[in-house]
This record gives sequence, C-alpha cells and structure tokens, in this order.
Amino acid sequence: MKGRRFLAPETLPRPVGYSHVVDAPASRIIYISGQVPLDAEGHLVGEWDFEVQTRQVFENLTRALEAADASWKDVVKLTYFLRDVGEIATVRSVRDEYVDTEQPPASTLVEVSGLFRDDVLIEIEAVAIRE
Repeated sequence: MKGRRFLAPETLPRPVGYSHVVDAPASRIIYISGQVPLDAEGHLVGEWDFEVQTRQVFENLTRALEAADASWKDVVKLTYFLRDVGEIATVRSVRDEYVDTEQPPASTLVEVSGLFRDDVLIEIEAVAIRE
C-alpha cells in the first residue's frame, strides 16, 4: 500500500463506501473478469437469493485474487452489475466484509436488465494492483 492515495476531492460529492480516486503506483495490474454466483463446478449458488449470490461472487473474486498472488488489499476498482439496484445495501454489507472500509476501492454501479443467465442477479469485476 506504499504510495497509494485514496482521494475524495472536496470538489466532488462526499463518497459513501467507495473512493472517487485511487492513485496507485503499479508494477503489476491484475484484471479480474466479471464474476458471477457459480461454484467451481459451474452450478448456480443461491437461486433467486441476492445475498447468497453476492457472497458467492465475492468468494469467487477472492479465489481469483489468490490465483494471481493478490488479496483484497490490492483491489483498487470494483465494477458492479446488478439486476436490481435496490439491492445495493445488501451488496455494501457483504462488500464491507472483504474490502478495507477505511480506504475502499473506486467503484462503479450499473443496473442492467439482464446478465448472461436469467437466474444470475449480480456480476462484479475487479482491478488490483501489486507494487
């Protein structure tokens, strides 16, 4: 985390649960494709249960980070795709179990009409930086 700056410029609205800007030196940038609530065998976890699906997505992101010898402390950007933006409180609750809430990653939230399967309610992609 040396040299990283998590910024909330006074010229922008106060962010809640994310940073407007993460300025980070990098020797490695890790891009993690959008993760969905499928287990290692490809089975849906938490059919129509938004919280269970969200937790599975964060676990999948954790495994992806570990595969790249990275961890949640290295994540600088998350992009959320939700079928129902009204579930943001659920996402934030689960997210806060994984990210550093004092210096949260930059984030983007997009509500979508559908994902690659009708029973998938959430997808999240991440960018991590290793120094």
